[in-house]
Amino acid sequence: MKVVLLKDVKGTGKKGEIKEVADGYAKNFLIKNGFAKKANAEAISENNLQKESVAFHKEMEKQQAVALSEKLKNAKIVLSIKCGENGKTFGSVTSKEIAEQLKSQGYDIDKKKVELTQPIKTIGVYKIQVKLHSEVSVKINLEVIAE
Repeated sequence: MKVVLLKDVKGTGKKGEIKEVADGYAKNFLIKNGFAKKANAEAISENNLQKESVAFHKEMEKQQAVALSEKLKNAKIVLSIKCGENGKTFGSVTSKEIAEQLKSQGYDIDKKKVELTQPIKTIGVYKIQVKLHSEVSVKINLEVIAE
């Protein structure tokens, strides 16, 4: 029996796939528990519409990320950090502080999107990677100065 999977089913397939399964498995487990429905013309066309909708929304998100990356290319962040007499810093600059500074400049960026390989513990100018989408990322300038 052909079924359209409504949810991911371990060992059978992912949501949205059309699979050929045993009649008993389909009737007694998949359809009964709401994991799938019988693959008739209506169910298949509905499944195709959902796939198109998901693809459209992903493309829209990507376009928004590209537009935001164009704006962020020119962004410059200046953060201050406490330093001792000999130039030794107390603490470090983290992705949370960078995200807060971007938010204060009008860019709504989550701290998880700011990619730091390690916390910044020295004064200087850095290029920071911000991943806006799975396919779109941008480098912004960060200047760390002594407080």
